[in-house]
Amino acid sequence: MRDRDFLNHFLEKGYFEGHSRVVLALSGGLDSMFLFQLLLTYQKELDIELFLAHVNHKQRPESDKEENELRKLAEQAGVPIYVACFTGDFSEVNARQFRYEFFREVMEKTSSTALVTAHHADDQVETIFMRLIRGVRLQHLSAIKERQIFAKGELIRPLLSFYKKDFPEIEHFEDSTNKENHYLRNRIRNLYLPQLEKENVQVKKAILEFGKEVSDYQIALAELSQAVDVEDLTQFLSFSEATQGVLLQQYLSRFADLNVTREQFQEIHHILKTKSQYRHNIKNGYELIKEYQHFQIGKIRPKSDEKSSECVLNYQNQVYYEGFLFSFGIPLKGENVQQINVSRETSLILRHRQPGDYLIINGHRKKVRRLFIDLKIPAEKRKNAIIVEQFGKICSILGIELSDLSIKMKNDIMNTVLYIEKIDR
Repeated sequence: MRDRDFLNHFLEKGYFEGHSRVVLALSGGLDSMFLFQLLLTYQKELDIELFLAHVNHKQRPESDKEENELRKLAEQAGVPIYVACFTGDFSEVNARQFRYEFFREVMEKTSSTALVTAHHADDQVETIFMRLIRGVRLQHLSAIKERQIFAKGELIRPLLSFYKKDFPEIEHFEDSTNKENHYLRNRIRNLYLPQLEKENVQVKKAILEFGKEVSDYQIALAELSQAVDVEDLTQFLSFSEATQGVLLQQYLSRFADLNVTREQFQEIHHILKTKSQYRHNIKNGYELIKEYQHFQIGKIRPKSDEKSSECVLNYQNQVYYEGFLFSFGIPLKGENVQQINVSRETSLILRHRQPGDYLIINGHRKKVRRLFIDLKIPAEKRKNAIIVEQFGKICSILGIELSDLSIKMKNDIMNTVLYIEKIDR
């Protein structure tokens, strides 16, 4: 293939649109050296400023020499290079964590918004096959993404559509350990895939298409399940066991650092089906809280963690409070914006429940405590409930109940609207 074909692919995909400063992870291997050549040659066409980041893993006698050669190459090209040397107990996992933490630091130092790596189609095949051998869940068999959120920007893999054989033979460093079979990835590359290609010469293509299909299913499931409130057990348990399992997997995928095992997943599912009131520590500082027909998974809060004190909001002002934006008389737009009718005559108080709180509903006075019991509001939601107060009376318990005061205000001459938008999830 011609270099220009790769450039056209980059432009067609729009990888670098919105990214003026880019960090390239440069290992010295053929794939990253070729990507360096492409990005350096076509900096103007791609409208990017390039920075290099190299990690010397200190695992081979040649490592220091390669580092020095890459420094010289960067100097000749007039491209800044940042280098880190691995420390600690070496393993594939530890080395990867070290690399990406270093890449984050380089992005911050250079004010870059994109990290670019030279992963290609062969890496994709090996990753999917390796996960299959290790027995991961279906969602983890999906293809590596071309683009994903990373640090304060994006991680971009612009060569994923190309095989290593598509790259021209240019000057690079050959890692002799790639030929050793101590690691699973090397055994897959050197032993298993060549053997499978004897059965099917298109086996790599088949594995790639399998990974793409799994990715497509994941996207479709995420879109189709948006209408389902998984945390509402009345909805969740109305589905078949198989559908419950899929919905629960989708829900758990929201928590990137949770990563439950198959046994932990089954335990969570069992609790949701059989327990009534239950609190369960999962892992990595997460807990499951189940109350009535509702459950929630979140970070365990320290006992000393107290809610924010009350907040005063004046007319024609906005304030952030407990994960919401409150806008008093200034319109907010969007599907998730709530509206409460209030008066513009005096300020509003935003706070949490206090002993003795009551509100007027249908002309009758009702204690907030009794309202929560009657509506079977879970304890966690009671504790977090936000109360909107005006004239010393409760206008609304956000997302739970409106008082007569707010309803009557709709037709009042001094009426205005309090707009509320949830800003975190």
